[in-house]
Amino acid sequence: MMRGVSQLLTMALIAVATAAPANAQDAPTAPAQRWSFDGPFGSFDLAAAQRGFQVYSEVCAVCHAMQYLHYRDLAGVGLNEEQIKAIAAAVTVPQGLNDQGEPKEGPGTPASQFRSPFPNDQAKRAAHNGALPPDLSLIVNAREGHADYLYALLTSFADAPPGMQMQDGMNYNKFFPGHQIAMPPPLQDGRVTYADGTPATVEQMAHDVVTFLTWAANPEMVERKQIGWRWVLFFLIMTGLTYAVKRKVWSDVH
Repeated sequence: MMRGVSQLLTMALIAVATAAPANAQDAPTAPAQRWSFDGPFGSFDLAAAQRGFQVYSEVCAVCHAMQYLHYRDLAGVGLNEEQIKAIAAAVTVPQGLNDQGEPKEGPGTPASQFRSPFPNDQAKRAAHNGALPPDLSLIVNAREGHADYLYALLTSFADAPPGMQMQDGMNYNKFFPGHQIAMPPPLQDGRVTYADGTPATVEQMAHDVVTFLTWAANPEMVERKQIGWRWVLFFLIMTGLTYAVKRKVWSDVH
């Protein structure tokens, strides 16, 4: 019996060893990009985040919700109160029940959650051939590679290589595990028109929307970095004072 268990363990180890390179090959590491929020002193490029919100609103929001965000949160990317009110009022959101107990909708307010394109997961799957578009509120934190992976995903749609059998309704993407993804290429040059005149290339739109999604998942990032550096400075000062006191107290001891 022990021999049989040993054989099973050996076969399992061989399977893992042979599968690991295949999985690594299926999901190559996304190349590192330059982000304004990188490093201990990094901060969000608010202009890029605002453009990214535009890309989300005009492109991504057709399929993807951001259920953990409210319109008032957009103050964090530099939008003022009037802009936020206008953005919220431009969409229709659920507003409870009417006098007959039926769901009613109306213009959004700053306190409203971001509008969801579908009422539930079943409706999402029905509209996407069984695929479930993920919520984007925390997507940057939920994917290995984080911002770099999402940028690579958005900019790496292509024709499938010769000999690769694609499933019906699937699209080839170099950085998606297995290389077959239900989402069609969401970005094309000129898909949006930026008010600040920035050319809306695929790469620019991908960079902007990933900046926005990184802020959405980590709105406290800059504050957290600032607090960290204050503590580092505090400990450096205390270390210097402690050393000076020690030298003073023990200066007469030989």
